[in-house]
Amino acid sequence: MKNRLKVLRAERDWTQAQLANELQVSRQTVNAIEKGKFDPSLPLAFKAARLFDLTIEEIFQDEVVK
Repeated sequence: MKNRLKVLRAERDWTQAQLANELQVSRQTVNAIEKGKFDPSLPLAFKAARLFDLTIEEIFQDEVVK
């Protein structure tokens, strides 16, 4: 799943650890999500959307294989 977490985090000048603290997850989880190795749970996606005042779709995009 593609996402804009790294860009949004950089816009706020946050480290992965700071974002992880805000989302109440580990820094390793943030790293894995940013690299597309892990898809967030729906509750975590909602939490990120609220944190950045965006919709889930504005942060996470499904990669459709054709």
